[in-house]
Amino acid sequence: QVQLVESGGGSVQPGESLTLSCAASGHTFSDFIMGWFRQAPGRERTFIASISKSGGRPYYDWSVKDRFTISRDNAQNTVWLQMNSLTADDTAVYYCAAGRTSLGSIKEVFDQEWEYEFWGQGTQVTVSS
Repeated sequence: QVQLVESGGGSVQPGESLTLSCAASGHTFSDFIMGWFRQAPGRERTFIASISKSGGRPYYDWSVKDRFTISRDNAQNTVWLQMNSLTADDTAVYYCAAGRTSLGSIKEVFDQEWEYEFWGQGTQVTVSS
């Protein structure tokens, strides 16, 4: 079992930045592909970013590609999501997720919910003037 705890959410004004953290425990962190998703009010949860087990391969949804940065430190068992130039459309609950590749898979990142086994409880990000 893997426990994931997100932190760093809050309320910011449009144009500001925020960095979310996700601390993992309970298993070897470097065994997992990590990802971030978000769920806006009244909408389905959607993929934002994923990062390979080593951290060398980030992958983003097109909607955040030039504004958000995913990173990880396997020694600290932590993955971050740095978010810049935030807008009201970024208002959502943000979730961290961990998933393992199946035997023989060459996938380095995941962008589908079903590929992730473990989820955090989420952290709220509100962007408003």
